[in-house]
Amino acid sequence: MSLWIPVTIAAASFQTVRFMLQKSLSSVKLSAAGATFARFAYSMPLAVLGLIVAIWVTQAAIPSLTAQFWLFVAIGGTAQILATICVVALFKQRNFAVGITFKKTEVIQTAIVGFLVLGDEVSAGALGAILLGLLAVLVLSKTPDGDGAWWRHLTNRASQLGLGSGVLFAFSAVSYRGASLELGDIDAWFRALITLAAVVTFQFLSMGLWLLWRDRAELLAVWETRSTGVFVGLTSLGGSFCWFLAFTLQNAAYVKALGQVELILSLLASILFFRETITRREIAGMGLLGISILALVLAI
Repeated sequence: MSLWIPVTIAAASFQTVRFMLQKSLSSVKLSAAGATFARFAYSMPLAVLGLIVAIWVTQAAIPSLTAQFWLFVAIGGTAQILATICVVALFKQRNFAVGITFKKTEVIQTAIVGFLVLGDEVSAGALGAILLGLLAVLVLSKTPDGDGAWWRHLTNRASQLGLGSGVLFAFSAVSYRGASLELGDIDAWFRALITLAAVVTFQFLSMGLWLLWRDRAELLAVWETRSTGVFVGLTSLGGSFCWFLAFTLQNAAYVKALGQVELILSLLASILFFRETITRREIAGMGLLGISILALVLAI
């Protein structure tokens, strides 16, 4: 089995737990922006410390960080901030499992952005699997109590937030792969760790300054919820490192497509932790996504 497959599954597992914690934070005390900042505030020190320890233990040297590297970091970091805010806001519109499903429109969009920006190509079989997953997302675009055909509901707020987050996550994924590739021929795990430390530091500083200017009370609220925020940071660090390592090893579109295994985990979280009801339409849509994941693995 290729290394990127278990690494991607681990990333999806970490991310599901992190979104659960952020959903709890946003529903209790923090705004969508505050719940998003909590992720960077508590993961940045750990990421930087991890890089320092790795350099000290291995005596490895950080390669030259080019302007292109920092451009990818800035684009990817900003896109991820905005995308995460969309997802946290989305949780207030639909239940947890379906919110994650809307986010998964990023898969087909990552394939398009990856081809346009980095020249990453997708095989015909893998593209078919990705399109099958997109079909499942479209089926889920209708709210449980909505009337009329499903395509009439693509413009509701939940759909807009989900589709918007998908576009932004696509740009962040491709940008992170681009930044990692800019580091040259060094170990994949070291490239992933350097990129992660650079990105979360940029995100912490940029979002922290923005909140300091626009909403200082939210900064205090992030500190007051630190008992949960610390775990947001830990799960964010674990998930981000695995995502970055997977992006270093494989085409970002393939990584994101396999990452849809997160839907199965989010379904369990929705039922077991948040006591939410899942409709037959939602189960059918997520089942269709499961088939697309299997088809993708077989196609690669």
